Amino acid sequence: MMEVTAVEDAAVRSDLCRSVLATLPEWFEIEEAVERYIRDVADLPTFAVGSDGFLALKLHTESAAEIYVMGVRPESQGRGAGTALVMAAEDFLRAQGVEFLQVKTLGPSHADRGYARSRHFYESRGFRPLEESTEIWGEANPCLIMVKSLR
Repeated sequence: MMEVTAVEDAAVRSDLCRSVLATLPEWFEIEEAVERYIRDVADLPTFAVGSDGFLALKLHTESAAEIYVMGVRPESQGRGAGTALVMAAEDFLRAQGVEFLQVKTLGPSHADRGYARSRHFYESRGFRPLEESTEIWGEANPCLIMVKSLR
């Protein structure tokens, strides 16, 4: 299993987010969204696998959290970094008594091979599709909300 560390420094969290997302333009092509992620991760619990990938969490309530943003560099995909990040995030949340974890990704009604891979990744880690909505990201970007019970 790959070593996952908590990223404690806010500037390091933002720099890691910026550098990883820059390698994933097919997933993170909307500049305003990328800038928001870079800004927001400074204040969020964030985990890293070296400089290969990161995952940031947003806690919504005492019982529910979200994978706010996650990225793994293309050359590191398929080697366990994403799985290690999700497992570390789940362990962190369970220790705080969080019961549900959600992730938002591009929905299946938008034909995109990269996002089909993303959905498969999350499904294979126990997430289940809950709802697809165009009210979150707009008509052109249907949002699929996926959830997982941590208990």
